[in-house]
Amino acid sequence: MERELLTRLRQAMHDDDVAAMVITPGADLQYIAGYDAKPLERLTALVIPHTGFPALIAPALEAGEARESTFARSDGEVITWSEIEDPFLIVADLVDDGVFGAIAVDDHMWAQRVLRLRQVLHDRPQVLAGSILNDLRQKKTPREIDLLQEAAAAIESVHRLVPTIVRSGMTESEVADHIGAAIVDAGHTRVDFVIVASGSNGANPHHSVSERVIGIGDPIVIDIGGTMPSGYRSDCTRTYVVGEPVAEYSAAFEVLLNAQQSSVAFVSDERTCESVDAHARALMHDHHLDGRPLDEYFIHRIGHGIGLESHEEPYLVQGNTDVLQPGMAFSIEPGFYVPGRFGARIEDIVVCTEEGARNLNTLSRDLIRIPA
Repeated sequence: MERELLTRLRQAMHDDDVAAMVITPGADLQYIAGYDAKPLERLTALVIPHTGFPALIAPALEAGEARESTFARSDGEVITWSEIEDPFLIVADLVDDGVFGAIAVDDHMWAQRVLRLRQVLHDRPQVLAGSILNDLRQKKTPREIDLLQEAAAAIESVHRLVPTIVRSGMTESEVADHIGAAIVDAGHTRVDFVIVASGSNGANPHHSVSERVIGIGDPIVIDIGGTMPSGYRSDCTRTYVVGEPVAEYSAAFEVLLNAQQSSVAFVSDERTCESVDAHARALMHDHHLDGRPLDEYFIHRIGHGIGLESHEEPYLVQGNTDVLQPGMAFSIEPGFYVPGRFGARIEDIVVCTEEGARNLNTLSRDLIRIPA
């Protein structure tokens, strides 16, 4: 663990009256310890006491991988436990009874473990570690931004292949199979999701794939992402059409395109998260489709943070009055979804800087036409 990170964590723990932090497998552990541990029934946990040295607790059969973590290679202590030991008692031993304060547990810790920790720590108060970690994780370092740029370039290379893959008469699932293979070929270690939503399926923002046959004139929302070897994620959406769409779709898409590009330009470290969302909706409101303002078909937030998770803080949504800060990385992805007819979405990943938004994507945001 980097000394600077440990110092920042402990200062935040002090400010929040936290005596110790217990982090189990997930993005938080990967962020702090550089360990992408498997979430198994055997306990793996990083314990960071307010005083004393942090320790990584791991099952003996996972000792090899634990000792390859960034934490261990930086001389962090790894404590292994055998099948006949209770690892929760090891955690309890590492928490200083003389230090006042709550125990911070990671936001995604299994309930079974939360309750067992409460038991062995004699009902000491528990709080979510997210109150400490989210502020650190959502402001990316220059190195993290480089890794997100690498991920963005990788997923864009897949989008560039889509016009060579999609043909009228193919099913969504056939297209998705080709795209999934291309995501891995582009350097990802894992495919996180592939959405191929054609025609009326495009009206479902989180449609996956189906056996629907793609026809001439069908708009296709393709939203794809994966995990890079670094652990950082990609996420990018473009909308395609086989042949030519109906005129009202083209007109609505131009409004959406303007809203997306204007929202990227609107980003600054003086704006709130919710103001970016409101900006896009205002630009879509005056255009009508099927007798309704276009923004009424925009049924999700405009953006989410991205890093070691596909979706993380900050969330750009009405009600979030947090001010954007330099280093925050997030999506800008307005869309419209007309039930029974079609949908559209454009998604870029941007980083807030002191000069505005740095867009990590370079691929055209236009409606991409595929020959019929």
